[in-house]
Amino acid sequence: MAKLQQLLITLFCILFLLPSSVFGECTCDEEDEVEDKSQALKYKIAAFVSILIASALGVCIPLLGRTVPALRPEKEIFFLIKAFAAGVILSTGFIHVLPDAFENLTSPCLNESPWQDFPFTGFVAMMSAIGTLMVDSIATSYYKKSQSDKVQQEIGDSEKEGGQEGPLHVDTHTTHGHSHGSATLLLNSATSDLMRHRVITQVLELGIVVHSVIIGISVGTSMNPETIKPLVGALTFHQFFEGMGLGGCIAQANFKSKAVAIMSLFFSLTTPIGIVIGLAISSVYSESSPTALIVQGIFDSASAGILIYMALVDLLAADFMSERMQNNGRLQIGANVALLLGTGLMTLLAKWA
Repeated sequence: MAKLQQLLITLFCILFLLPSSVFGECTCDEEDEVEDKSQALKYKIAAFVSILIASALGVCIPLLGRTVPALRPEKEIFFLIKAFAAGVILSTGFIHVLPDAFENLTSPCLNESPWQDFPFTGFVAMMSAIGTLMVDSIATSYYKKSQSDKVQQEIGDSEKEGGQEGPLHVDTHTTHGHSHGSATLLLNSATSDLMRHRVITQVLELGIVVHSVIIGISVGTSMNPETIKPLVGALTFHQFFEGMGLGGCIAQANFKSKAVAIMSLFFSLTTPIGIVIGLAISSVYSESSPTALIVQGIFDSASAGILIYMALVDLLAADFMSERMQNNGRLQIGANVALLLGTGLMTLLAKWA
């Protein structure tokens, strides 16, 4: 887990340094925009505050819900919240991030070869989804094996300590052997589920962070109040719903309080800090420069692949195909309605952002 957290921090730093690569470049001709720096700054400040509050609320609601019996992860309503959040994340990947990636990587500002000759957006998204699958599988397998070895060692040490009981040792050892075997299976199963939830949570945050930084920089660099104004409300709801999805995963992963605080803060600050960076570089940054288009397009494509994979495989398939969901018709209907509601609301926001 520590390695994945280090990877998140490293990527976070890299993304913040990327805008410097587009300084001073020749740019494609842009459409004339009505610029009003003072008015745009007011909207950017409003966006910073509202997105920060919405992100923090969104990610904290599922976490605080653990203190409310009806909202705990083992309750049915938690499945509905998670289905809604998964719909939000799925729509984010398909409706918000992937189209932006296509637009950037097929821009007329880029050379016809190779950007117009090959579907780089789909290719990067596909490879990103495959890479996420590999990380998901390898990390889960590694932590499962390491925890299994740890449990076996603890049981072995326990048996050695209790192995000096005279003639009755053989029978009691046989009885305890079955008991320890069952205990080992239960512990391995619980440990495997917990490790998987932790891997899912950190990979999901990785995908969310990538496009959140790009969103923040885009808002921060814009000088057109009419462009920023509709984004304030749309991105506020966007980050709130996305935070609920991530918060639900964090709640299931059962991290320690320190890790929960770090991950929640990390998500809450990503877009606002992106806005600050956009403000700082707005005078020298151009979204239509070739390098900016390529960098944004590739990272958006990768983010879309991660989000789509995580939503379909790790969030929806895991719950919808579970025995609990399959044996409860009412829960199935409720989860499907919540899923459609989540995708519908997030899709509607695409009209403004």
